[in-house]
Amino acid sequence: MDKRALAGFLDLANHHQEATPEQIRDLCHQVIKSGFHTAFVNPCYVGLAREVVGPDGLVGTVVSFPLGQDSRDVKILAAVSAARQGSDELDVCLNVGKFKAGLADEVLEEARAIVEAVKAVKKLTVVKFIIETGLLTDEEIKEAAILVLKSGADFVKTCSGMGPRGATLKDVALIKSVVGGQIKIKVAGGIGTYQEAVAFIKAGADRIGTSKAVEIINGCPADSK
Repeated sequence: MDKRALAGFLDLANHHQEATPEQIRDLCHQVIKSGFHTAFVNPCYVGLAREVVGPDGLVGTVVSFPLGQDSRDVKILAAVSAARQGSDELDVCLNVGKFKAGLADEVLEEARAIVEAVKAVKKLTVVKFIIETGLLTDEEIKEAAILVLKSGADFVKTCSGMGPRGATLKDVALIKSVVGGQIKIKVAGGIGTYQEAVAFIKAGADRIGTSKAVEIINGCPADSK
């Protein structure tokens, strides 16, 4: 896979607590230069990122990150606010604690409410729910993927990158086993080489979130196609 094709799978992200405006500007310029899919930033930088990438670039942000345990109303408000500020894509953390406690119906209702509120503001906004696979059993990964599908979201995302582990190829296989091609899959957490990225894409990942996008494309073999 060549650099340009691979870049289209990559979201370049900086969700560090110490992220500065200058670092966000640099990230956005790198997205433009390298052709990465989306510039992913913390919510306070959505407006800045939109300004830098312009009307044709894509901006993404996170909601209730990384815990997912803000109240339902706060999560909806944050998601809607981000969409109004110019975010094209939202990666929203699911409330894993409630899900594991057997409150799947409550979690699903919250997820549906977020999707509906965001799509009402900007229909084309892409909504992903982070299920944090490192905290789930294999069966829970499958159940969570089905829940996200039922919510009307566009993607299941495996991990926040702040959890106990990053994405694995097994995570992708488990998700695909229950949702097939009905919903897209984003992986994140510890993916930093060309070989890793290509392996996830071949396994069925539609998008990769990473702070190492530049390193990944620079690892492309000279004769890759």
